[in-house]
Amino acid sequence: MKKFISFAAFALLMSATAFSLSACGGDDDEDNNGGGSQEQAEEPLTLAGKAAVAVDLGLPSGTLWADRNVGADKAEAYGYYFAWGETLAKTDYSWSTYKWGTAEDQLTKYCNKSEKGKDGYTDAKNPEIGKELTELLKEDDAAYANWGGKWRMPTKAQIEELIANTDKIWVENYNDTGVNGRKFTNKKDASKYIFLPATGERDGTSSKNAGVGGYYWSRSLNTEDLGKADGLGFYMSYYVQSYGLNRGRGFTVRPVKP
Repeated sequence: MKKFISFAAFALLMSATAFSLSACGGDDDEDNNGGGSQEQAEEPLTLAGKAAVAVDLGLPSGTLWADRNVGADKAEAYGYYFAWGETLAKTDYSWSTYKWGTAEDQLTKYCNKSEKGKDGYTDAKNPEIGKELTELLKEDDAAYANWGGKWRMPTKAQIEELIANTDKIWVENYNDTGVNGRKFTNKKDASKYIFLPATGERDGTSSKNAGVGGYYWSRSLNTEDLGKADGLGFYMSYYVQSYGLNRGRGFTVRPVKP
């Protein structure tokens, strides 16, 4: 069983070795939760943001997709897992540790229905916000918080555009790395593509579906079910689609520009 590196140790090491432990992919060890400590670290866990390549897939909007996940040093690495609206990796992805509420009807941010908010909370009633929030603010965006610049988590619309305008190919043993996932390729030029590893998810302290399913956050709130946010999901060669993901669970992030 792997031991987690505390953030204090991580901050002292700041080495490629520490990064490789936190960003590795291709196994399903229940304790490989992206390198975060048990408690939320005090600063973002940045890695490879400046080295990331923005790939032009020829999408109608001109959106560029990163060639790797947040926390990953290469395309096939899993990177860090995040609960939605959190910017730091951790080991327990459950409502009891979620930053913005302790249950789907006890939300304290990104909530536009009083019956879902703690003590009737809505963002519009919050004097510091004063409006309905349907997308993550920059400070709660894992891509921006960790990479900076123009990098952001994609919107639901950008995920749907990616799905609609690329060829989607299930790949086993990507480039002989032992990692499974999906290639999203330009329909006219197969040399232009991004690879999304099948990172699975973190549910509580357990890992699920790594190697067979991939689940990626958008920055868009699921306004029909406030306990969820929209994301991209695929399972082996069976499907690729956009749908709601539980806000408290841990999923990976593939940034976009702009």
